[in-house]
Amino acid sequence: MRILKRILIGLLFFIVVIIGLAYLMPNHYGVMRSIHINTSPDKIYPLIAAPKEWKKWSVWNQRDPQMEMLFAGPETGMGASWDWKSKSQGNGGMKFTRVAPNQVINYELSFEGMGKPSSGALTLEPEGGSTKVTWSMVGSSEGNFMMKLFAPFMDKMVGPDFEDGLKNLKSVAEKLPQN
Repeated sequence: MRILKRILIGLLFFIVVIIGLAYLMPNHYGVMRSIHINTSPDKIYPLIAAPKEWKKWSVWNQRDPQMEMLFAGPETGMGASWDWKSKSQGNGGMKFTRVAPNQVINYELSFEGMGKPSSGALTLEPEGGSTKVTWSMVGSSEGNFMMKLFAPFMDKMVGPDFEDGLKNLKSVAEKLPQN
């Protein structure tokens, strides 16, 4: 009985420490990655501005080719959106909230059960004969205990997916005919 009581007290102490640490963690997270693509922004923009084109380069679609996708709004640009269901990549949705053709696409990203949506952008900056593409995302874990635990690790968890997606985008964009 005494051993069981010590185990329960130890478990309770562990839970209190985890909860305390979670509340001390920052409420915001961010992820950012960049790549240089050897083509102009006008070749890259159509690949990022149309949700249906993301299947060609998004790492998440490649991991789950059976991902169910439902597109809504315009085919491209502001207001274009899609929702997905995936056993391996989770369920969620993305909507383009602001666009500047050949310059930037801002989006809102939500995942089922993850609380508040995050905001992100794909930015295109011409640099000589190439384009610097920066993929960024910021979000808040405020009010969501599970996200508070994940927030400090978001860069390590999502960053490699951004890197792989940008490499895929580079590969697709550089194979397009140049004018």
